[in-house]
Amino acid sequence: MKVEVNGRSHEEEPRPGQCLRTYLRERGWFGVKKGCDQGDCGACTVHVDGKPVHSCLYPAFRADGHRVTTVEGLASPEGDLHPVQQKFLDAQGFQCGFCTAGFLMTTAALDEDELADLARAFKGNLCRCTGYRAIEDAVRGVKNTEEPAPGESVGRSLPAPAGPQVVTGTARYTFDVDVPGLLHMKLLRSPHAHARILAIDTSAALRVHGVHAVFTHYDAPERHFSTARHEHPEEDPNDTRVLDDTVRYIGQRVAAVVADSEGAAEEGCRRIEVTYEVLPAVVDPEEAMRPGAPIVHDKDAKTHRISRPENNVVGEAHGEIGDIEAGFAEADAVYEDTFRTQRGQHASLETHGAVAWFDEDGRLTVRTSSQTPFLTRRALCALYDLPLEQVRVVAGRVGGGFGGKQEMLVEDIVALAVLKLRKPVKLEYTRAEQFYGATTRHPFTIHVKAGARRDGVLTALQLRVVANTGAYGNHGPAVMFHSVGESMAIYRALNKKVDAYSVYTHTVPAGAFRGYGLGQVMFAVESAFDELARRLDLDPLEFKARNVIGADEPMVTPGGHEEDLHIASYGLDQCIGIVRRAQAETDAGLPAPEGWLVGEGAALAMIATGPPGGHIADAKATLLPDGTFDLAVGTAEFGNGTTTVHKQIAAGELATTVDRITIRQSDTDVVRHDTGAFASTGTVVAGKATLRASRALADMLLDFAAAHLHVPRADCRLAEEAVLHPTGRLTLKDLYAAARAVGAEVTADGNFGGTPRSVAFNAQWFKVAVDPGTGEIRILRSVHAADAGKVMNPMQCRGQVEGGVAQALGSTLFENVRIDAHGKVETFAFRQYRLPQYADIPRTEVHFMDTADAIGPLGAKSMSESPFNPVAPAFANALRDATGVRFTELPFTRDRVWRAMRDAGATDQRVSNSS
Repeated sequence: MKVEVNGRSHEEEPRPGQCLRTYLRERGWFGVKKGCDQGDCGACTVHVDGKPVHSCLYPAFRADGHRVTTVEGLASPEGDLHPVQQKFLDAQGFQCGFCTAGFLMTTAALDEDELADLARAFKGNLCRCTGYRAIEDAVRGVKNTEEPAPGESVGRSLPAPAGPQVVTGTARYTFDVDVPGLLHMKLLRSPHAHARILAIDTSAALRVHGVHAVFTHYDAPERHFSTARHEHPEEDPNDTRVLDDTVRYIGQRVAAVVADSEGAAEEGCRRIEVTYEVLPAVVDPEEAMRPGAPIVHDKDAKTHRISRPENNVVGEAHGEIGDIEAGFAEADAVYEDTFRTQRGQHASLETHGAVAWFDEDGRLTVRTSSQTPFLTRRALCALYDLPLEQVRVVAGRVGGGFGGKQEMLVEDIVALAVLKLRKPVKLEYTRAEQFYGATTRHPFTIHVKAGARRDGVLTALQLRVVANTGAYGNHGPAVMFHSVGESMAIYRALNKKVDAYSVYTHTVPAGAFRGYGLGQVMFAVESAFDELARRLDLDPLEFKARNVIGADEPMVTPGGHEEDLHIASYGLDQCIGIVRRAQAETDAGLPAPEGWLVGEGAALAMIATGPPGGHIADAKATLLPDGTFDLAVGTAEFGNGTTTVHKQIAAGELATTVDRITIRQSDTDVVRHDTGAFASTGTVVAGKATLRASRALADMLLDFAAAHLHVPRADCRLAEEAVLHPTGRLTLKDLYAAARAVGAEVTADGNFGGTPRSVAFNAQWFKVAVDPGTGEIRILRSVHAADAGKVMNPMQCRGQVEGGVAQALGSTLFENVRIDAHGKVETFAFRQYRLPQYADIPRTEVHFMDTADAIGPLGAKSMSESPFNPVAPAFANALRDATGVRFTELPFTRDRVWRAMRDAGATDQRVSNSS
């Protein structure tokens, strides 16, 4: 075997059956990523003799005698970027960046004809973050980045600090590290939906060459915990053990094998003999609540924080405002129906995983793909009785999250192995394990009933919500509570009622997912209001505009008003105005094919900018000896763009440029505490801590300079590299030296506790065409209005909106984790799951409202989750407008659309393009 990789010769023989991807990564070419295991995502694309191949499908031995180029080899030997790399930098054609190497390698090999047809050229590459518009811009040579003057970074489209590393393949994600003596873990998983483990024989597994240990429930702590990560652990049910003697879903981990190689660990799993007592199981949440149903968790309700374990209800909410029956009696029209949403997978291209070891000081170090390193450290310490100072948790660059990595799904079992063996251990999920062993979006059933008078005034709104949380509670109660919060509060009605349940079943657990339940319930509420308006012969958008809360009105739900939640800025009226303008532009957008049905629809949404109960962020800003700055923050970067925004905020306060600020983050060693990057808090909470730290440091520097120079503080001003004063300038290098000479501090801390909170608003509008003969849908135009307050980075914020719309379109049109009647997940790969591809996603027109928030840092509000929520109902309303059929179940697959149209007689309709 002799292969040239990026100009270097490698002569090591591959293992039998080894693919080129693992061969390259084992030799340090970490730019080659693992995203799918089956050639579906393109993250592993490399060139063999100049031709792109998916290296996960390419046998390593076939590279013998050939020239292989990875993303690290695209740049010239002198270090000059390849033109494609430079284009991706200029356009910022990435977010988390995990897919970027694959897109770069594919793009670099395209000829002129292929560049003209990107839909075909990119059919083998997937991006979960961007919505593809930024990638198209990169290929077309569009420059989206700016270079503002010192102190003027906020509000400008600055590039991500890690951009050069992302496009050269040198950004280090969770497993892009070389740990000497690393052992590999594989998990044996349950074949039963519900069973008691009577015996486990591990002797044959321990005889496998290379196996070091097998861990079972006998080795695990007895205590229970929740895999969900929140600032206040008592918010979640503690119903989970590291390894349990009762399994509650097909795919639950039963044992862990640690070996020299993944192959040996897998063989060890195959040789474990488990004796099960199979128990009755229930997979439907309505059945699970009925008397006599199999009990998922026979636990004490108070001790384990479960509402009614005997009825499989982990959490519930009930409330009524006014008189709901009187409200319906007053109505001139009432609409009532049941809506259903499916299971979705986060499908972040980097799977869950962690690697852990003991450092030279004897501390347990865990490197993990996590949105919550600080909370994970706290949970590990509680689980294994370790002091906080003896555990370090660090997240490298995280390859996508979307809420799925707000869980402790792997760190606990990896830590157990390291604590037992005192050797480094790695666990990395396969793509199949992501589907049956991680978490999903909660499936919801929402029964909605709404009534209104002829004048369009809403008189009553009633919801019955059932969320299937799966076998473990995780985020179940919190998602359920949130789902009926802002979805009901955004509209005023004197009479509201809600009954909501989060229900255990013997299925794969659900967890946090972008929107956190709001998207599911907004699908029902916004669809119902659209239908109610039609019954009153009113324009649906006008009906909603009459009933949305105003800037000075209280947000009221049957659960009561949360005291710390405020409308600190109001852009909903502007959002509605954007939609009205889109409706009036009848000639805009793509033309509809002859004979297709055309319709349009809109939906509104509101979301709190942060979770209730507080969300803590600490930051530290420091002047360095060379006159530059160090910024330490705890929040994680996974494509959400917070790294860029934090540097922009600091640069603005310190009157400098972002290139003079070094940032350290997502490491429990760098600051006191950070709750984590979830609930849209990266800018509004952690950003406020950064603002306070930077502002405090600026004040400190000016105070010291004034005292040192014996001039009034008012005469001093921070500039890019100095403090300016009436008689000259004191360089920051000299200021640092002078301060240290007298023992003065040159560092400052900032903190924000996440309260009070504001709300953000969004509106989505679609124009679609439907083929009555086949059910095929084409999006003719997509418009999104976002009330993000002061937009810190327009390019990045637009990317968050585009990515949110794209991800929501996947959920709306085809994504679905299928589970059979016995609770077994039948979806194992992207090719079965159908993620949105480049050809599926329109270029959404994104509009930002002109608002400035009174609570958020420098007027900013959150915009990472909220774009997801109005997409499905807006699409459903457009589909209803086109076909006359109200679709109440997601996703809107072509076959489902065609059957519904056929049953309604709509397949016989034919219209002209002008319709």
